[in-house]
Amino acid sequence: MTAARRPLALLGFMGAGKTLVGALVAERSGSSFFDVDHLVEHEAGMSVADVFATAGEPAFRALEKQVLPKALIPGAVVALGGGAVMDDDNWALITDLATTVYLEVSFETVWGRIQQVPGRPLIAGRTMEDVEALFERRRSRYEQAEHRVNGEQPPGEAAAEVLKLWSA
Repeated sequence: MTAARRPLALLGFMGAGKTLVGALVAERSGSSFFDVDHLVEHEAGMSVADVFATAGEPAFRALEKQVLPKALIPGAVVALGGGAVMDDDNWALITDLATTVYLEVSFETVWGRIQQVPGRPLIAGRTMEDVEALFERRRSRYEQAEHRVNGEQPPGEAAAEVLKLWSA
């Protein structure tokens, strides 16, 4: 695998499997792996949930914008935050630098997955209908990715499919 390869950006809603699939792709390809949420946590010195609680979503989005270019380096696999692509400047940077893959999952699947992980600030205090509306608003941007991979399949199979697309 050449280091000059475009970075791979995985996008999709929270719970789509971006971090898990991204880590598998990075491991199998010998690539660096960056999770944008983890980079934000490192930069802020606190968890994403704490950033939201203490400074709000605008502060989180500003940190996300700040760390994104650090992740999109040649040959890297990047798990984007679910909302990172909604900022037009971020989207322009991502599509200019990276190969984009949308991990496509149904709302029912992501709802079931995110219920199992406490501390997701964007679902705190929101109804299922509110989260579904957010899912629908973001989906049109996700669908602009160069490639789509079924995120409903086992992570290892999704990773194999992503790696094949990235290697093509």
